[in-house]
Amino acid sequence: MKLKFLAIALFPLALGACQSNDIQKAGDIAVSILQQQNPSKTLASYTWSTDTGAPKPLVLNFDANGNIHVSTSCNGMNSSWKANSNLLETGSFAMTMMACSENAMQQENVAKSIFLSGKTPFVLNLDNPDAPTLTLTASDAKQYIFTGKMTPENKYQTEGETIFLEISPQTKQCTGVAPQTCLQVREIKYAENGVKTQVDKDWTLFYSGIEGFTHNPAERQVVRIKRYEIKNPAADQSKYAYVQDMIIERETVK
Repeated sequence: MKLKFLAIALFPLALGACQSNDIQKAGDIAVSILQQQNPSKTLASYTWSTDTGAPKPLVLNFDANGNIHVSTSCNGMNSSWKANSNLLETGSFAMTMMACSENAMQQENVAKSIFLSGKTPFVLNLDNPDAPTLTLTASDAKQYIFTGKMTPENKYQTEGETIFLEISPQTKQCTGVAPQTCLQVREIKYAENGVKTQVDKDWTLFYSGIEGFTHNPAERQVVRIKRYEIKNPAADQSKYAYVQDMIIERETVK
């Protein structure tokens, strides 16, 4: 109940100013306060990353089922999590045990230091909902600032459908709303045991982009993709958004 009164109390101040931008600003502040009052939902709505100087960013994924996955330039780490006041409480971590380069291993040590105590102080800054920040204080008192990127499920407000596309190394000129370069794709279907049950015979021009996918003219790739239906797309927009989930196969071609 206090939460509702806090949010509503902000709006009369803006209305008194009689300026639309002031009203919008007050609304944004109210949303920010509401999100900070529910940090668990906010943490699970974004993928969080920071640059530590390793080959890849240090990435945190919090899911709504209470699992956290830490992606480093080498090994992955998994545990349970919950947000309790200003503390991020985690359980014991399970992790892979690959040997990697020195700076990749140093990044792992950073991740371990962040969650060493099992109770990591955190601060969320939601001034920019498109790129919020998460500041974590490690056991050695060093602070690491992670930037959030909205998860596709949160962005499109729907669960993605998993599809598999074989992507040709060769692209073709095509015309959608305007002349463009299109990928050539063939859809693949798999049985539960991983055996291919269907591969489209012909290549199809693919007019949409695939978020996270980088085309390589020297590789044939099979990509697992999440397809999200876009609510109320524009007239010149596809009804689906495509996001790369994982590279399943890659073959070098000459």
